[in-house]
Amino acid sequence: MYEQAISDADVAESDLVTRRGRFRAVAFRSHGHEHMALTYGKIRMRENVLIRIHSECMTGDIFGAMRCECGEQLNAALDTIVREGSGILIYLRGHEGRGIGLVEKVRTHILQDEQGMDTLDSATSLGLPIDIRDYAPAGVVLRHLRVQSVRLLSNNPDKFKALEDQGIRVAGRVPLLIPPNDHNINYLTAKRDRLGHDLPQVEVFLPQAVDQ
Repeated sequence: MYEQAISDADVAESDLVTRRGRFRAVAFRSHGHEHMALTYGKIRMRENVLIRIHSECMTGDIFGAMRCECGEQLNAALDTIVREGSGILIYLRGHEGRGIGLVEKVRTHILQDEQGMDTLDSATSLGLPIDIRDYAPAGVVLRHLRVQSVRLLSNNPDKFKALEDQGIRVAGRVPLLIPPNDHNINYLTAKRDRLGHDLPQVEVFLPQAVDQ
């Protein structure tokens, strides 16, 4: 059974003025971590609210690492929400490296760089799980915000199912496609071919990479 509500002791809200405009910052504790939801415009009691569930990625979100598309997706999602006039970005902590943590993620990077392993094999070769992210906190905060239904900014079918499992009605999925680069094409290809992510831009990039 999914968690119904956040207690007053586990949530705090305030305005957050950013370069993109004024958001409402909703900090909340859930499932052992502190998370953040940024809301923009009118979203409470609304249908088909545009949302992004973003997994924490220090290397990509903060330092702009090019081996993933995380930082670019974060920025693109915020831009899209502002352009639409309303929406929510839910930033989930504890998701580093699809849940294995920062130290282990960096260890997988060594295997990727030195042995050519992809993002999945580099984890399993170290005895680590491929993906143990918990999306339940997203359902918790969406119920707190009294959102009626959502459109999900994502290429990952697992997020769609995770929200529905939390009792959130998903009206549709909106692609969030970032152009590949030479540093992340193998990563994106593995996500498409082995994790089932919808990444059609990979196919466009691959012939160019071969020609080079």
